[in-house]
Amino acid sequence: MNAYSQLPDLSPALPELFLAGGALALLMLGVFGGRKITPYVTALSVALLAVAALPLLLPAQFGITEASSTSFHGAFILDGFARYLKLLTLLGSGFAIAMSVAYARNENFERFEYPVLIVLATLGMMLMLSANDLITLYLGLELQSLALYVIAAFNRDSVRSTEAGLKYFVLGSVSSGMLLYGMSLVYGFTGQTGFAPIAAAIAHEGGSSLGLVFGLVFILAGLAFKISAVPFHMWTPDVYEGAPTPVTAFFAAAPKIAAMGLLTRVVIEAFEPVTHDWQQIIVFVSIASMALGAFAAIGQKNIKRLMAYSSIGHMGFALVGLAAGSKTGVEGVMIYMTAYLAMTLGAFACILSMRRKDGMVEEISDLSGLSRTNLPMAVLLGVILFSLAGIPPFVGFFAKFYVFLAAVEAGLYPLAVIGVLASVVGAYYYLRIVKVMFFDEPVRGFLPMPVELKFTLGLSVAFVVLFVVFAGSVVEMASAAAGTLF
Repeated sequence: MNAYSQLPDLSPALPELFLAGGALALLMLGVFGGRKITPYVTALSVALLAVAALPLLLPAQFGITEASSTSFHGAFILDGFARYLKLLTLLGSGFAIAMSVAYARNENFERFEYPVLIVLATLGMMLMLSANDLITLYLGLELQSLALYVIAAFNRDSVRSTEAGLKYFVLGSVSSGMLLYGMSLVYGFTGQTGFAPIAAAIAHEGGSSLGLVFGLVFILAGLAFKISAVPFHMWTPDVYEGAPTPVTAFFAAAPKIAAMGLLTRVVIEAFEPVTHDWQQIIVFVSIASMALGAFAAIGQKNIKRLMAYSSIGHMGFALVGLAAGSKTGVEGVMIYMTAYLAMTLGAFACILSMRRKDGMVEEISDLSGLSRTNLPMAVLLGVILFSLAGIPPFVGFFAKFYVFLAAVEAGLYPLAVIGVLASVVGAYYYLRIVKVMFFDEPVRGFLPMPVELKFTLGLSVAFVVLFVVFAGSVVEMASAAAGTLF
């Protein structure tokens, strides 16, 4: 028999192969080229992420079927759901690298390892989104996490950055242990690691056993850590504040999308026969995240810590859609994550622009009177904040509308009501920043915004404002992608 006939069909994994090969090549380029080659490695990293997106955008040209296709004996799957979220992840990672250019230049942060580590983290995220087996899930999750631990502590000259990386590593190790323990329990009670065989084994047994529920709880705990959902959120404010600002921007965007996608696939595909069991957990985590995100952010003075609590709250809102356990709910989650990515990138483009001659500033009070020193930035940041608060006609309103609609359709009326109330409370701290920018006495202005940040902010605000025009297309794509899970 020909040895090559034993090889799996690698075409569904083309984006991952591009990223893996490209990351190794860029690493060699950086090692042999030295520090002077860093700008080229950064540019090539963004180009590599763009190339990895091509097989997802044009599958037919790369020999990939439009329908769901699997590889590695079913452990790896490429379907509409994975394709949609992979494109969002690549977009988030590409913009995160581009947004770091001026910061790296000004803060002595310019090292070739940074964009390479982001590419490797993105490779892990892509594997997470295509995981169709517990082993693939863990491999993708750890590849992502190990790269994230390093870039959290990337600024070795900063005690805060080193502390952030250490906290993230220690707590992340605990969450990985919980996840592995849960996976071992599920394997022990079902005898399977593939998602579809796990669901079939549970259905054959006629529902859940106590041991299986324990396994499910531990798996959900490990994944909840990755999306910084309550009560596994404790790392988020400290890591967001301590890590270099471009790293925080990256943490807030792409990894959240990948982790939310993975969580959705696991509960919908592997644990569909015990929907009632995981639904209760998701409802609790969603309510706790929305409540903490709404109330804990009120007293924050550091804008990066505020964005950390904001992120916790937004993950709670996204989980409202998942709690519905329906196609409409998954569709709502995907629309929410799309809107969240646009709003987060825009907000961090402004935070990265908070620079004076003596360095970066992070306090909300530093935005005082921004409308009189830099009116365009104040207006655009105001639009982003209104959208984050869920005020119509911006994209944040539609994102919340779709997840609340899914909850109502599923009969989860108390969850939808709590979500609306948490959204009202959360609007306070967003509007407080608007008040600081437009009504407080001005302080010293910031240095001009770098071109790459202007571009990111412009695109972000355009999506936030114009979503109402092309909402139908996005909803249609999200609906088709969500349909592949059901």
